[in-house]
Amino acid sequence: MLKIPEQEYKKAIGQWKLQAGTVLSVFNMHGMDVYIPGALEELQQITERFGERVRGKDVPIIVKKRRRNDGY
Repeated sequence: MLKIPEQEYKKAIGQWKLQAGTVLSVFNMHGMDVYIPGALEELQQITERFGERVRGKDVPIIVKKRRRNDGY
C-alpha cells in the first residue's frame, strides 16, 4: 500500500483534526467539551482504518476503546 511521506501525513492529519474539531465544537456549548479530545482521537483512528480499507487492505473499521458515559 502506498504511503505518503511523514511530513505530508502530519500536515494532512493536522488539517483533519482542525476540521473535525470544528465540527465537534458544538459540544462546547453543552458542557461536553471534555469529551472532544478523546472523540477526535477515536475518529482519527477509524478514519485511518477507512482509508486503508478503501485502498484494499482488509482491516476492520471499529473503535478500539469503548468509553463509558461518565467520561472514564
